[in-house]
Amino acid sequence: MAILEVKGVNKRFGGLLALDDVNLSVVENSIHAVIGPNGAGKSTLLNCFVGKLLPDSGTIMFNNHSLLGLPPYRINQVGISRVFQTPEVFLDLTILENVMIPALAHRDGAFHLAPFKSLSREHDIREQAERILGSVGLLEDRHHLASAMSRGNKRRLEMAMCLVQKPKLLLLDEPTAGMSRADTNNTIDLLKTISEDHEITFVVIEHDMTVVFSLADRISVMSQGHVIVEDHPDNIKGHPKVKEAYLGTTETA
Repeated sequence: MAILEVKGVNKRFGGLLALDDVNLSVVENSIHAVIGPNGAGKSTLLNCFVGKLLPDSGTIMFNNHSLLGLPPYRINQVGISRVFQTPEVFLDLTILENVMIPALAHRDGAFHLAPFKSLSREHDIREQAERILGSVGLLEDRHHLASAMSRGNKRRLEMAMCLVQKPKLLLLDEPTAGMSRADTNNTIDLLKTISEDHEITFVVIEHDMTVVFSLADRISVMSQGHVIVEDHPDNIKGHPKVKEAYLGTTETA
């Protein structure tokens, strides 16, 4: 069953057709990667998913409800979270506090800036945050400041901040960008574990083929604003249209 359906989406910026009749189907509880060379339209498509851009035409359906016209905060409320290329965490707060803030927002529908001790149900929120931190391997460091974390662990923290909101769909924009190979491998393992344990659907925007083929259940390849191939990873490798998009040739290497 598809949780995200994209049909006939077009987006133009002046004379540039950034998205050209894009069609995409993401199966529930799967890891779906969207790849392509620079300028293929990946980021534009992602920004349409999260309400930052409105397509000129076409439909984007999530759980059979249209996302078109919803502002970013409403996109989050319907069950979609996003992880950015550069981890976005509160550097001057502890790891635990970073996760408690979105937990409170998910509960009450708004962020609270009052001290935690003055809020009702603080104990329940703290327990929930600690449980999520345990699932991403950060529980022991929960009282450390986020500013002292490595990039790989900041990514883990950002994932925890999303998970505590119980999303149905998680959008990841190049989740391993700027990481060492060791941190990249750890992040791939983490995403696989989260997908299985939390039953969350992932859409991963990537350009690193190693990450994609290690992670995805299905891959959509974009080139010049449209999807040229959508298939299982094994059928993407060596596909002539993919080789032409990346290398400018269909000749066998």
